[in-house]
Amino acid sequence: MAIDIFEHTFVVEAPAEVVYRHLVDPNSYVGLSPLVVEVRDIRLGQDDSGRSIIEYVAVERFRAGRFVRWNSEIHVVITQTDPGRTLISDVASPGRVRSQATVDLTEEDDGTRVTEKIEVESPAPLRRFVAERARSLQLNRATELTRRMARIR
Repeated sequence: MAIDIFEHTFVVEAPAEVVYRHLVDPNSYVGLSPLVVEVRDIRLGQDDSGRSIIEYVAVERFRAGRFVRWNSEIHVVITQTDPGRTLISDVASPGRVRSQATVDLTEEDDGTRVTEKIEVESPAPLRRFVAERARSLQLNRATELTRRMARIR
């Protein structure tokens, strides 16, 4: 299995607590992640270490050309490792694709610095497609989160 890692840092115009609340709400990912069109089966719980987790199913919609669409269900677990500051999202996708996104928030004078590190694991035949898609989605999420947080202020 191939592993690719991407990191991106950007600043949003909102306090860290507002950004964090947005990112731990599964419903926020509809549109935040451009492929996610629905979330369901949201469950709250704790991991073996007693940390709060949020589990849910997200539906991603893919398109190929004008008429071909397909939905893919992914299982997501958000772990609140440092509440208010750090969260980790573990994603299991079809095709034996797994990813982990770690988001760190740092309060700054003009808002919050957001650093997202993504590690994606995929089978060799899917590697190029998965890596390109993961990086593109990461940058799109940054743009959309920036837009959403500017509206909150």
